[in-house]
Amino acid sequence: MEKYGIDKPDLRNPLIIQDATELFENTEFNAFKDKTIKIIVVPNGAEQGRKFFDKMGEFAMSEEVGAKGLAWTKITAEKQVEGGIAKFITEDIKEKLINQFGAKENSAIFFIADEFKKAQKIAGLVRIELGKRLDLIEKNVYKFCFIVDFPMYELTDDGKIDFGHNPFSMPHGGLEALNTQNPLDIVAYQFDWVCNGYEMASGAVRNHDPEIMVKAFEIAGYTKEDVETRFGALFNAFQYGTPPHAGAAPGIDRMVMLIADSTNIREVIAFPKNKKARDLLMRAPSKVSEEQLKEVHIVTNL
Repeated sequence: MEKYGIDKPDLRNPLIIQDATELFENTEFNAFKDKTIKIIVVPNGAEQGRKFFDKMGEFAMSEEVGAKGLAWTKITAEKQVEGGIAKFITEDIKEKLINQFGAKENSAIFFIADEFKKAQKIAGLVRIELGKRLDLIEKNVYKFCFIVDFPMYELTDDGKIDFGHNPFSMPHGGLEALNTQNPLDIVAYQFDWVCNGYEMASGAVRNHDPEIMVKAFEIAGYTKEDVETRFGALFNAFQYGTPPHAGAAPGIDRMVMLIADSTNIREVIAFPKNKKARDLLMRAPSKVSEEQLKEVHIVTNL
């Protein structure tokens, strides 16, 4: 997340997100004060005209991304800072951008300032868009990676602890971790297999212990009675000594989509749904007649 801003990164894109919060601790630029600052250095980005930077700003402030703005500047061939927020880049900051963050001659630098998680998300979307608009995505190659150690819990918008991913995964450290660690520091035995920015498979080591299951849900605000009521079949099965187990679910349609060099999964699915979750070929879902219901012994007038 720190490098790519997303948990399914496209490694064909060479751009990396870096944290520059400490660099701007004493800045006079109000938009950066008390914010997390993420930067993306674009080699040879200084060659782009003002229109490109304005368009990137419009993208960042779109409803899809949700940024308040997108600051930028350039490092010229003479190592001078020009354009955008150049007047807020002191000589000391400039030297650190060059020596510590890799902003070499003829680079462009994009800055995202916001609350930590939001800055991370926005930076991830900006990175993807820069890769597309500047044609930086490596062609005719598949780049794979495994994403591991997903956080077991996260904070909701109203500050409550909730599951970050799969609530039925085993936490690292088992029951001891749940009893002794800060929930936000606990990671789970969860993993994704990613290729070119698409999730090919998702899996986990499953939580097979009822005591750990109850404790995990209690941290997220559920009582033991909630667990027994909502997940009764699973909870009861665990009483008979479920063996440790793990698994993953590969997405064959995603693989076919990549092999077919398509960016739309609907193009490789036999009966794709539209945005309203309807199958237009089969006209499903649709209303059924009383006669059809009777054929399968479904009574509706009870």
